[in-house]
Amino acid sequence: MTTAETVFSRQGDTVDLVLWRHRGRTAGLTEQVLASNPGLADHGPLLPAGVAIMIPATNPAPVRETVKLWD
Repeated sequence: MTTAETVFSRQGDTVDLVLWRHRGRTAGLTEQVLASNPGLADHGPLLPAGVAIMIPATNPAPVRETVKLWD
């Protein structure tokens, strides 16, 4: 389980890009971050630099088994 952390946006970041940079995934996290940060969506899709974003604690992403089509 990852711990909660507060990160700061860079000019032109999106919430998804911040999540990808800090958690390596966005699936299921975007909604949690928007719910945990009232007013974050008011900035629009592109965030200005320096916006504090609290990313809640999450469970690691499930590992997907890969299948080889050719050996």
